[in-house]
Amino acid sequence: MSAKRPEAKHKIDRRLKVNLWGRAKSPYNNRQYGPGQHGPNSRVKLSGFGTQLQAKQKLKGYYGNVGEKQFAAYYKDAVRLKGDTSQNLIGLLEQRLDAVVYRMKFAPTVFAARQLVSHNHVMVNGKRVNVGSYKIQPGDEIEIREGSKQHQNVIGGLASPERDIPEYLEVDEKKVKGKFIRIPVLEDVPYPVQMEPNLVVEFYSR
Repeated sequence: MSAKRPEAKHKIDRRLKVNLWGRAKSPYNNRQYGPGQHGPNSRVKLSGFGTQLQAKQKLKGYYGNVGEKQFAAYYKDAVRLKGDTSQNLIGLLEQRLDAVVYRMKFAPTVFAARQLVSHNHVMVNGKRVNVGSYKIQPGDEIEIREGSKQHQNVIGGLASPERDIPEYLEVDEKKVKGKFIRIPVLEDVPYPVQMEPNLVVEFYSR
């Protein structure tokens, strides 16, 4: 599975016609059209449903291509929480452990972050957690295990010039350790492209 991940993220960029993670190496920087023989000539105007679907695919893709069943479950949880459903959805996605590891720059991509988690390189509050979707709570401490701090993905992530660590996280790069301070809202999250969770909510509430 991991061998396919670099290709997967490039295909997502091409398919959605955006540089989803703001990477210098994104193929979309060179070819700003979808894959396939008809990609360069595709000028189809999206319907309302198509626009909502694309917003959902962008958000799903950004968090490492979250499965449809799991993503729909996030929507249902967001509806049940108090407040704005679209903001709740963003907060729930940002509470994923793999997303937090990526945000803290302990991995160069969200796919690499998920791999670090699944291979037991990450600890939450001093205990190993190997599930990428594990829900982080405000105050939780996330740390790369002592024996894993020289892992190539960790070194690569910390050296990445493309991203800044958002204000809802505290990170000690020398200790490769951080704290999840609070659940963010859309405006707090450093997306390289415009995300429209309101359209995702419209998609599921049709």
